[in-house]
Amino acid sequence: MVGGWQLAVGFTFCSFIVFMAIQTNTVVIGASVSGLATAACLVKSNIEYIIIEKQDQAAYPWRHHYDRLHLHTSKRFSNLPYKIFGNDIPKYPSRQQVVDYLDDYQKEFNIRPVFHSAALSVKKDNGFWITETKNEIYESKYLVMATGAYGKPRPIEFKGAETFRGKILHSSDYKTGKDFRKQNVLVVGFGNSACEIAIDLYEQGAVPSMAVRSAVNVVPRDVLGIPVLELSIILNRLSPSVADAISTPLMKVLVGDIQKLGLKRLPYGPLEQIRRDGTIPLLDIGTIKHIREKHIKVFDDIDHLEGERVYFKDGRSGDFDAIIAAIGYEVNFSGFLSVDKNRMEDLKLPAAKQKYFGRDGLYFCGYHISPTGQFREIASDAKKIAGDIANK
Repeated sequence: MVGGWQLAVGFTFCSFIVFMAIQTNTVVIGASVSGLATAACLVKSNIEYIIIEKQDQAAYPWRHHYDRLHLHTSKRFSNLPYKIFGNDIPKYPSRQQVVDYLDDYQKEFNIRPVFHSAALSVKKDNGFWITETKNEIYESKYLVMATGAYGKPRPIEFKGAETFRGKILHSSDYKTGKDFRKQNVLVVGFGNSACEIAIDLYEQGAVPSMAVRSAVNVVPRDVLGIPVLELSIILNRLSPSVADAISTPLMKVLVGDIQKLGLKRLPYGPLEQIRRDGTIPLLDIGTIKHIREKHIKVFDDIDHLEGERVYFKDGRSGDFDAIIAAIGYEVNFSGFLSVDKNRMEDLKLPAAKQKYFGRDGLYFCGYHISPTGQFREIASDAKKIAGDIANK
């Protein structure tokens, strides 16, 4: 959806360059869940926009996650704006069902991203946002960053990694436990991806262990058949510390004493963890049961690697054929957009509470880690962003 063209002139020592800057009301960077939701809300508000995506498909991360992945939030609270999951979809949609939903979403709102268009430079100039890609320059009143809180994998840094004789990969490159059948595999981390990967490895015939780097909170995905995140929506009206105090006795009954399993428990609860650390507690879908039944072994954090042997900080060691680093992701726009520290801190809050929301025509969709589910938070952000732009 292009609004117009503006002539721009550039000089080099040996050439004279003339190029056309494409003008539009809003540029959206990123065409996965956050970008698609934002684009749909802009369409509904009759706001002209262009959405750019560095990959060759929309929803690229969901197309390339591991096969076993399911949404850990129920479909009822994971709908994007103006379109619900179908009745034939189970409570917790699979990765492929999410991809199909996003494909249908893109078609329904006629969202046409400009693919192979990584943002190289984004800056404010004379009241407009100038977004430069390899092939185009865009000029817009408003800019929406929609690359999300999980923009790029965190780098893998294990002491002695260069000596390890097996395979080391980030969880973003893991596809299926079938690739590791009959192998001893160490999963580093204890987040939702790490734990589901450990289950997948066991189910596919591998021998999984987990290196747990820090203290954790564990909550069941469902409580008496009710998704725990639906309960979080109710508790979210309270302060995190009060909500955790109310829910802790029930969680202890349902989960049990995780310290007996070799895990360290955080001194504060899961809602306080999200607020303080910006990380999601484990929504247990069976990992704790597998640990109790000794299908999955638990180790301390890694100290160093040497050959095929991994040495842990508690003094134990073990031989492994492969290491899967489920160590998380980080935001991915520092290379082309400069954002000050105060604004980054502001993104830890919901959009409705952000001090800098929409300032200078700059918006962020999907960066706040929410206790009530990321898809739900993205949907809320997208509606708020489009509404704010429409009112300006």
